[in-house]
Amino acid sequence: MRFALALAAILTLPGIAPAQSPASVAPAAATRSFLWEVSSLTNRVYLFGTVHAGKASFYPLAEPVRKAFEMSPVLAIEADITDAKAMEEGAPSMLLTPPATLDTVIPAPVYTRFRRQLERFGVPEAQVANLKPFIAASMLAFAEWGKQGYLPQYGVDLYLITKAREAKKRIVELEGAKAQTELMASLTDREQRRAFEGTLQSLENGIAADQITGLVNAWQSGDADLLLEVMRAYNESVPGAKELEEKFIWSRHEAMAGKIEYWLLNGREPVFVAVGALHLAGPRGLVEILRKRGHLVRQP
Repeated sequence: MRFALALAAILTLPGIAPAQSPASVAPAAATRSFLWEVSSLTNRVYLFGTVHAGKASFYPLAEPVRKAFEMSPVLAIEADITDAKAMEEGAPSMLLTPPATLDTVIPAPVYTRFRRQLERFGVPEAQVANLKPFIAASMLAFAEWGKQGYLPQYGVDLYLITKAREAKKRIVELEGAKAQTELMASLTDREQRRAFEGTLQSLENGIAADQITGLVNAWQSGDADLLLEVMRAYNESVPGAKELEEKFIWSRHEAMAGKIEYWLLNGREPVFVAVGALHLAGPRGLVEILRKRGHLVRQP
């Protein structure tokens, strides 16, 4: 598993599952995209929520998204997942400290269940033997995306980065790989184990498969409320999920919003900001944070 894929799995798939099976409900006609325009007196920023694995059928993106992207000389992303050097530098933080191995830090009965999931996905045990529990579990979560037909080569972030380079747009990072790997490394042993067991449970009972459908439905229909409902159900079903969401989603928004607001107040060219979809949803999302700071917000 390449570091970039694990990073994508960890930071954008915090665990999303249906409440009263909203994931199984077909999305409404896609009259909106997961896109918001935020304007100040002197500039505007487009906030676009992404998913990090996809299908060829996702493209081309909806017309409002294409237009906003074309009008923006700058693409802002969480971290450049195509920066191989940065990804490699962060890789050691994903590994256990020798002589520890995954089967020595996870209780035997739980590890036996985990091994069954490895067999289900055809993942060699040796491939995960030295990974930290959270990374190993995230790898399997990403494998479930692949099983459902959503592949990293069709991820929206990768697509936008590629298009930006083709168009010679400037690419800037809101955080960068180093900051994200430091966040992952901050997980305690207890948090690692709880995340591992929660992800394992979601794979065993089918919630992981439902969560993928729920996320994609919400994203394709531009429905932030549905995304939050899907998230709420998961948090209520899996111990420790709410705490992980706090760490990996909401705790990052003050710094993100500060950078975006700087472009709104000091920039003179539109910026297209692409972040994981959950970052834009709800009262603690970036959209509402910027609205509350007095900026004009609309969903095209």
